[in-house]
Amino acid sequence: MSQFFFNQRTSLVDEVIEGTIIASPWDNLARLESDPAIRVVVRRDLDKNKVALISGGGSGHEPAHLGFVGKGMLTAAVCGDLFASPGVDAVLTAIQAVTGEAGCLLIVKNYTGDRLNFGLAAEKARRLGYNVEMLIVGDDISLPDNKHPRGIAGTILVHKIAGYYAEHGNNLATVLREAQYAANNTVSLGVALSSCHLPQDAENAPRLHPGHAELGMGIHGEPGATVITTQNSAEIVKLMVGKLTAVLPVTSRLAIMLNNLGGVSVAEMAILTRELANTPLIQRVDWLIGPAPLVTALDMKGFSVTAIVLEESIEKALLSNVETANWLAPVRPRAINVMPSSLRSSQVDFQPSPNTLVARIVGQVTGTLAELESHLNALDARIGDGDTGSTFAAGAREIAALLQHKQLPLGDLSTLFALIGERLTVVMGGSSGVLMSIFFTASGQKIKQGASVAEALNAGLSQMKFYGGADEGDRTMIDALQPALASLKKHPGDLQAAFKAAEAGAERTCHSGKAHAGRASYLSSESLIGNMDPGAYAVAMVFRALAENSN
Repeated sequence: MSQFFFNQRTSLVDEVIEGTIIASPWDNLARLESDPAIRVVVRRDLDKNKVALISGGGSGHEPAHLGFVGKGMLTAAVCGDLFASPGVDAVLTAIQAVTGEAGCLLIVKNYTGDRLNFGLAAEKARRLGYNVEMLIVGDDISLPDNKHPRGIAGTILVHKIAGYYAEHGNNLATVLREAQYAANNTVSLGVALSSCHLPQDAENAPRLHPGHAELGMGIHGEPGATVITTQNSAEIVKLMVGKLTAVLPVTSRLAIMLNNLGGVSVAEMAILTRELANTPLIQRVDWLIGPAPLVTALDMKGFSVTAIVLEESIEKALLSNVETANWLAPVRPRAINVMPSSLRSSQVDFQPSPNTLVARIVGQVTGTLAELESHLNALDARIGDGDTGSTFAAGAREIAALLQHKQLPLGDLSTLFALIGERLTVVMGGSSGVLMSIFFTASGQKIKQGASVAEALNAGLSQMKFYGGADEGDRTMIDALQPALASLKKHPGDLQAAFKAAEAGAERTCHSGKAHAGRASYLSSESLIGNMDPGAYAVAMVFRALAENSN
C-alpha cells in the first residue's frame, strides 16, 4: 500500500508545481509555457538586464527548488521527475526564457545526471549565443575520499549568495566568483533513521535499522556512509558537529543551517536545535537558519546540518531580504531566558488534625473504590480503555495512605477537601483526576465560605459540570452523583435515600444508547446499551457503603 497522498504518478510533479504556485505568498511565480514534459517555474517579475540564476534537479526535494524562486534568489527552477534530473531540452528552454545580455548562471548539485544534462544545455546555449556559466555544488562531507562530493542542502546557501549579487546588478563574473567562494566554504552532513517512501512503490519499504541511524545519508534514499549504533539526539548531533568541525577553519565565524529531510517532526527538530546549541560549535555561530524543511528527500526520517564560513560579503548576502516562499531569515542563536516569578505556591498549607467521624467516612470511600478496581476496569473495558478502576483506585490509595499515616486535616473540612483535590490531580491523571480535583477543590471553597457539606458538594458538582462539559443524562458519573447529592441536599444526613438516587441514576446509564462525553461518546448505541457507566457505578457503590455504615 502506498504511503503517499497523490492522484496519478504521471501527473505528480505537475501537481506539486501547481500547488506551490497557488500558495506562493508573493504571487510572483509562473509556469513557463512549453512542452508539457518540460517543467520550468520562473519569476513573473523577470528582469533580463540582470544575471539570471537557474537551478533545479529531480523533484521530491521540495521546497527546493521551487520555493527559492523569487526576488533575491533564483530566476527559474527546472523540475525533473522524482529523483531524476530534468532533460537537456528543459534546461535549455529555461536558459532561453530568462537569459538576457547579462548572462546566466546554472547552479547544479553534484550528481552525474544533473552535471551532464545541465552541462550539455549550457554548451548548446553558448552555441546559440548565450553567456552561460555553470557552478557545481558539492557540500557533502560524508565521503571524504570521493573526488565528487554530493550537492545537498548547502546548495540553498549558494542560491542565496548568488541571488544577492545578481539582484544588485553585478555582472556574471562577479556573481560566479561570489557564489563559487560560498560553495567552497560550505559543508554539510546528513543523518537518517530511515530512507523515504516512494509513490506507488509498496514493495520498497524504507530502509530501517532499529536502534541505529545512517550517517551521511544522501537525498535520494541512497545508503549512508556508515551505520551508527545510536538514535540518541545528543550523541548524533555531537558526532556530526565533530565531523563538520574537522573540515572547517579553526577560528572562523559560522552560519549554521538545520535542514529537515522531510519526515522529522517539529518537536524533534526543536530538540535537535537544542542539542546543536549545547555543543562547543555554538560559540562560533553568528547566525542560525532553520530548523526547517529546505532540501528534503520526500518523507525521509532524517536531517542535515550545514555550516558556511562567514566573511563580510557572505554575511551581507545571507542577511538580505528576499521574496521567496521558503527562505528563512537567519537569527542570532539565543540564550534560554527565564522570567522571574513572584507567584505564590498553589500547594495546600495544612496541619494534620483528628476527627473520628470524618476519618471513618474517608476510610469507607477509599476502601470501596480500591476494592472495586477490577470490577470497574471490566465495566470500562466494554465501552472504554479499561482503566477506570485503576484510575479511581490510585486516587483512593493515595488518600488512604495519608489517612493511615495521620497526615490529613480531618478537623478542617475546607482544607481537607482542598488537599484531596490537590492530591487527586497528581496521582489519578487523565480527565477523571482533573474532574475529581475540581469537585473537591470547589467544594472546599464553599465550606470555607460557610456552606453546609451538602451545599458545598452540590457547588463542587456544578463546577465539575461547567469545566467538564457533561451533565446528567450524558452517561457519565454525573448520572449517579447529581441525583445523590440533590437528595442529600433535600434530606441532609439521609444516606440511604442518597444511595437509592445514585443507584437509579447508574441504572439509567444501562439504557442509554448515546454518550455525550468521554471516550464512550465515540461508540455506537449497540455498544453502549446494556452496559453501565463505570463512573456512575462507582458513585452508587460509594453511597451504598456510606449508607450501610451510617448507623
